[in-house]
Amino acid sequence: MTHVGKEIASQPECWRRALEMDPAGLPETGERVAVIGCGTSLYIAQAYAVLREAAGLGETDAFAASEFPAARRYDRVLAISRSGTTTEVLDALRRTGDSTPTVAVTGDLATPITGAAGTVVDLGFADEQSVVQTRFATTCLALLRGRLGLAPADLPAQAERALRTELPEGAVDAGQFTFLGTGWTIGLANEAALKLREASNAWTESYAAMEYRHGPISITGPNSVVWFFGEPPAGLPAQVRATGATLVASDLDPLADLVRAQRLAVALAEVRGLDPDRPQGLTRSVVLDATPAG
Repeated sequence: MTHVGKEIASQPECWRRALEMDPAGLPETGERVAVIGCGTSLYIAQAYAVLREAAGLGETDAFAASEFPAARRYDRVLAISRSGTTTEVLDALRRTGDSTPTVAVTGDLATPITGAAGTVVDLGFADEQSVVQTRFATTCLALLRGRLGLAPADLPAQAERALRTELPEGAVDAGQFTFLGTGWTIGLANEAALKLREASNAWTESYAAMEYRHGPISITGPNSVVWFFGEPPAGLPAQVRATGATLVASDLDPLADLVRAQRLAVALAEVRGLDPDRPQGLTRSVVLDATPAG
């Protein structure tokens, strides 16, 4: 089995451990918070930001670390970085004023992020060998949902069910994939699309569900899969089916349903003769060369 396949299968136990944690430094009720990350970590930040703000726990913004407006006032900055070495995340933390508390969730304490953030949350048990992120990201969101009081008690059991459930019929033969979400699950849709692109070079897109009808539906056809995270908006499934596409929706918690999308990414890679542990053009961490060109 590939590294990423093993890491996908280990998620239920990782989530159990995360839901038992009560780490210091995470955002407190009422604080105005910025959450930063890159790639997968950005999409987890997006999901958390919507969950926290929708629950009335404080204004929460999510940013790609490279786009973080460091001059804007926040009560706390939360950084998510599996490797602890991502250049843009470290730069954003350094640009944050000394008066603003910072906290980082990471999979490796022996990295520069430990010195860049005021508080560090250790998710080393969910760190990964694979380039393609799966369990670190989902474990981070399980932890954050748990601290918000928004994680169902059976979330790990739902992940186990997602590991057992058959993949959607015909999905590995499809040529185009669209992932749709609403509210906090838009971040999950973005992450699912990224997983398929990274692991299998698949043609994938992701949108807020109702935005899909404003143009993107035009590329959908019989060779497409349209996957909803959470309950689809009324009327949209019928429009998807009218295109001839395969519609996927589940009664699983959306985070657990993301496990199925991860499995599909690996299955697609195998069908296409690709190694999901060695995605094209990617490395485990993006560390940029600061030397000026020329």
